[in-house]
Amino acid sequence: MESYNTKSTNLTRNQKRTIVSTSAGFALENMDVMFLSFALAPMIASLHISGAEAGLISSITNLGMLVGGVIFGLLGDRIGRVKTFSHTIFIFAFATAAMFFAKNIWVIYILRFIAGIGAGGEYGVGITLIAENFKKQHVGRMTSVAAIGGQIGAIFAAVMASLIIPNFGWNALFLVGLVPVALAFIVREHLQESPVFLESQDTAEGKKKISLGQLFTSKKQAYQTIALMFMVVVQIAGYFGLMNWLPTIMQKQLGITVSGSSIWMIATIVGMMTFGSILDYLGPRMAYTIFLLGSAVSVFLITLAANEITLILAGAVLGFFSNGMFGGYGAIISRLYPTHIRATANNLIVNVGRAIGGFSSVVIGFLMDHYNLITTMSFLAVLYLLSFAVMLSIPALRSLKMRNAADDEEEKTAA
Repeated sequence: MESYNTKSTNLTRNQKRTIVSTSAGFALENMDVMFLSFALAPMIASLHISGAEAGLISSITNLGMLVGGVIFGLLGDRIGRVKTFSHTIFIFAFATAAMFFAKNIWVIYILRFIAGIGAGGEYGVGITLIAENFKKQHVGRMTSVAAIGGQIGAIFAAVMASLIIPNFGWNALFLVGLVPVALAFIVREHLQESPVFLESQDTAEGKKKISLGQLFTSKKQAYQTIALMFMVVVQIAGYFGLMNWLPTIMQKQLGITVSGSSIWMIATIVGMMTFGSILDYLGPRMAYTIFLLGSAVSVFLITLAANEITLILAGAVLGFFSNGMFGGYGAIISRLYPTHIRATANNLIVNVGRAIGGFSSVVIGFLMDHYNLITTMSFLAVLYLLSFAVMLSIPALRSLKMRNAADDEEEKTAA
């Protein structure tokens, strides 16, 4: 069995496989979500469905994510992370590919619910694998590296959509969902279960019955769980709200199309790496203070843009702050909850955030219809400030450090 690597610069074979497999999984998951966005307009036209029926597809997917998050979180803590992770990948990959055969909205609803089940289970188990295969002082950066896979998946989805939909139709786009399965399958065949999980199975805690109730065992624990849920709700609300409406805002504000979407993606990737490093070196309170306050301020940059260049730059700054902190939630959840309930905590907290935060698009659409852009951005700014206040109120985050002086000395010695 391979253990933690003692050197900071060289990864063990199993650590490399862990990062590659989780990044591939996150890329596939985000690619799947983006496929739906790109295919929605032609889907409405070809199936003759209403906007309300089409809008329900995302809601059903989010519901599936919540169900899958609970089921596979519990399974991940019971039967192991690797086996559960591989199951989730195959479920949402094959459900995505099956969309090729969908001929009516009811079949689409069923397939998207199933795909959501797989996607909802995949995130928390993958993040838990990373947290248990790397030293605590590296977890922030490693979870951010894996989260970048999601951004790469979005870019890949955009390229595939532009090539496939005009030539072969929207159904054919979903067949691409099978492509990363080969890589994920090969990697997972050789991926080892984390030593931390295997050791925990022989302890008294590891033999406990796993249940959602263990996330709410005391008032302090219950508050921590609910507070983290709220923070993820805000994260998802900002991300999906901005991702879905930014092109419309740009068109409405300046009468231009989004030619700088690649800049947004690059800024997000840089933001994730920066956040991960700050999280590891300065701790979660400082990292979230910088990025939540940065998000609250940067949303107003959109309202000040006077031309395409300033709008692209404003979007890049906003993407850096608002999306950069996503990978950090899994890192801190993995540190705040014990091994025997860690995957369940990650999946439940994140997928409740997805299920509720995903409705932000509806709220932002309402605000844009009835109020001005400043009011809409003020709504997002207030959410980020509330998340900042909630973050400061979580007692365990006050003392949580991702690294300490001993970690720094160990790395100097290893170097």
